[in-house]
Amino acid sequence: MSTSERLIESTRELLWERGYVGTSPKAILERAGAGQGSMYHHFRGKPDLAAAAIRRTAEEMRASAEGVLGGPGTPYERIEAYLLRERDVLRGCPLGRLTMDPDVVADEELRAPVDETIGWLRGRLAGIVEEGKARGDFGPGLDGEEIAAAVVATVQGGYVLARASGSPAAFDAGVRGLLSLLSSPPVSRTAR
Repeated sequence: MSTSERLIESTRELLWERGYVGTSPKAILERAGAGQGSMYHHFRGKPDLAAAAIRRTAEEMRASAEGVLGGPGTPYERIEAYLLRERDVLRGCPLGRLTMDPDVVADEELRAPVDETIGWLRGRLAGIVEEGKARGDFGPGLDGEEIAAAVVATVQGGYVLARASGSPAAFDAGVRGLLSLLSSPPVSRTAR
């Protein structure tokens, strides 16, 4: 692995573990096993390196999600597979955690891959819900964008609750609750 790759991978790990402020150039260099001038040889500085690391994480997250969401099965089964896929719940989401970092949120270049990935995920999920509505799997009254927002909020909020309690139980309960709502038979307007 090249020095620049080791720097990017080390920065990705440290951002996930410590956040942007807690990720010092010294820690990056130590984790990467790189010399002092390496960062500045390959990157303009910590912000440039962090942007590359965040972009890489975003690309991998989109590819991983697409592998499940674009896989086989009904729209419900694909959303279920996304929600139930293997995750390190107590570690949290490597991108979602960055939204709590004021330095990332304040920097458009650092925030952009996070925003783009969340936007992509919401759009992809909304499309699957609309596909399910067209097939009759979901009730016609469901709004794809609202359900997509609920899925993302359940996952991100589940990470926060799990980390706060030190147990994945809160994450799992939120996922089960959302899935039970999505699997409920469509309610007709006259039945209300």
